[in-house]
Amino acid sequence: MYEERPARLDGAVLWTRTAPAPVVSEALVVPDGCMDLIWADGRLLVAGADTRAHRSTEAVARYAGLRFAPGDAPRILGVPAAELRDRRVDPADLWGDGTARRLAERIGTAPDPAAALEAYALRRAARTGPADPLTRAVAARLGAGRPVGETAEALGLGARRLHRLSLDAFGYGPKTLARVLRLQRALELVRTGLPLTEVAARAGYADQAHLTRDTRALAGTTPGAYARVSAEVSANSEIP
Repeated sequence: MYEERPARLDGAVLWTRTAPAPVVSEALVVPDGCMDLIWADGRLLVAGADTRAHRSTEAVARYAGLRFAPGDAPRILGVPAAELRDRRVDPADLWGDGTARRLAERIGTAPDPAAALEAYALRRAARTGPADPLTRAVAARLGAGRPVGETAEALGLGARRLHRLSLDAFGYGPKTLARVLRLQRALELVRTGLPLTEVAARAGYADQAHLTRDTRALAGTTPGAYARVSAEVSANSEIP
């Protein structure tokens, strides 16, 4: 069973996935511009921002994760996002064995591992300071479908500075980020049951064929197949 809830860390989401026994999850993780700190049956890992769909190959019974708002994780975790792009990294490689081991033990013995992840991130955020408003503005404008050039001009950024900022904060350049966030807009509309032609128009694609090509490239599936899987998951979650 998969569940998520808003975290106390601004813009972040806490999520859990549990099974009666260790199992390889069939869930497809689609690029969303975010990074996650994940606890999986006692093991910690940091999931970098993806440019392609990811599917786990490990059998796990219990997951707990904190999904940071786009651009926030590098500030809190202390590593540029581009270094983690399309990677799943052991935190020991980032913070050292001792720190990572103690954190994993603390989370594993907590009544609610997701809440323990949240508490850790809140402590880190208190030391690193608030989110960068410029990074938030970039994510907000591109997430709303504004063009990259217009975004740079509106925020007083040159093209090179916007590209460097995006690599450090999001893991890839602004054009890729805009493409990923457009896909997320589209998939959110797909889950409502809208016809795909309308999804494409509302999300900012040239047409349905453009939507299908981009979904296949980034998510490894088609909008129609994604809609069917989402409907099945929703139906199963309603079974008492």
